[in-house]
Amino acid sequence: MVKVGEKIPDVEVEAYHNDKIKKIKLSDYAGRWLVLLFYPADFTFICPTELEEAAVNYEKFIKLGAEVISVSRDTVYAHKAWHDTSPAVGKIDYPMAADPTGKMCREFGTLIEEEGVSLRATFIIDPDGILKAMDVHDNSIDRSTPEILRKLQAAKFVRDHNGAQVCPVSWTPGKKTLTPGLDLVGKI
Repeated sequence: MVKVGEKIPDVEVEAYHNDKIKKIKLSDYAGRWLVLLFYPADFTFICPTELEEAAVNYEKFIKLGAEVISVSRDTVYAHKAWHDTSPAVGKIDYPMAADPTGKMCREFGTLIEEEGVSLRATFIIDPDGILKAMDVHDNSIDRSTPEILRKLQAAKFVRDHNGAQVCPVSWTPGKKTLTPGLDLVGKI
């Protein structure tokens, strides 16, 4: 299972994207930020709400130099059927990765073996393929796209400043950052 600070595995899966079925590898996105949105299954209740919110904000991810990929254990044909029939999922312009064997879910540690589905999880990967942030939680709790965007902005800021500036609690662009070591002097 990949951990924060490690290079992600180069998994290859099929994806439904732009009305086409194609094979994708995570290395196809080298040089860009990558946000993986793992979810339990197509045709469920919570999943379309979060995938729609990511779709509505997709241009914000693109402007930040990031690609979004949703991932579930469903097949690409289930993704296509869901995309074609759900008004919420029909808004998705990002790739919908199919992981029917569970290989990608196992690599990222999201597979619930006894249920055969993935946990709801978000992974933010930098342009070098290094995992920078992850959020894994119970399938009954939805995620927040604004928070994913905030974390992506923070990760980009730290990378753009070579770690010389870091982001404190609830940081958003334009707010004060910290200089490691210097901002602690006199506060201990």
